[in-house]
Amino acid sequence: MVYFVIIFLNVVSRLEPGEEVVRCFFLLKMRLSPFLLSIPRTAYFGSASSSSWRTPSSTVRSKKRFGRVTFCSSGNGGGRDREVLVQHLLVREDNPKLLLELQQRASAGDVDLSDLATEYSTCPSKQNGGMLGWVRRGQMVPEFEKAAFTAPLNKIIRCKTKFGWHLLQVLSEREEAMLLNIEPEDLHSKIIQDPDFLEEAQLIDVREPNEVNLASIPGFKVLPLQQFGSWGAEISKDFDPEKETYVLCHHGMRSLQVAKWLQTQGFKKVFNIAGGIHAYAVKVDASIPTY
Repeated sequence: MVYFVIIFLNVVSRLEPGEEVVRCFFLLKMRLSPFLLSIPRTAYFGSASSSSWRTPSSTVRSKKRFGRVTFCSSGNGGGRDREVLVQHLLVREDNPKLLLELQQRASAGDVDLSDLATEYSTCPSKQNGGMLGWVRRGQMVPEFEKAAFTAPLNKIIRCKTKFGWHLLQVLSEREEAMLLNIEPEDLHSKIIQDPDFLEEAQLIDVREPNEVNLASIPGFKVLPLQQFGSWGAEISKDFDPEKETYVLCHHGMRSLQVAKWLQTQGFKKVFNIAGGIHAYAVKVDASIPTY
């Protein structure tokens, strides 16, 4: 499995502007589940059987611009939406007896749903006890989304999708976080005008070491996307989710995916540097080489 993970990250890390980027932050969150790895570069989540219970969120996302900061928001403009913390297990459609047995055990409090997911679920998220993390509308197939956003907190309910029967539990909910795009000029202004910025802000460069050797911006900690396995699990220990976090890559695509993943880990103030270091070099600092 590690072999396929490396291949996938190699593909993502080499995407250039104009190519559609797969939503790899969910792959990372779900420990790169095998049935999510067979993805055309221009497609959203698919599986080895050309199906997935996650759907692209681009159809429900809208971009708004305030000054020089661009952010994405969900819904129809009537206020920020919710996102929910979900865990689940999946059983085959032809095994309703097992589903009812597991629901009874979990609802009675005899065992936690996460333990049942680890033992019985057919979803690759079983490796994480069925934990899907924070999800928002537009990221799941309609049946699962409806169940997740109507379920009472902590109550175990079931729903059916084309992948089988799910037992799901909403553990918490919160107002949807905003993901901001910051222009290179504005980042540069912060760096040169605020002497404390480099000390207080968290700056992450997700490019590969060979890229960083070609061009870099002082103050950024390098966390190569291809080495996600070595730093992903420790991210909340090494960085403060409450602080402003800025993410950089070559053209702003890989960093956007990591920024979205950071949100699922509880980071509240995440900025993607629009256009990446290439735009920074072209618009702000000509001394930085382009490549």
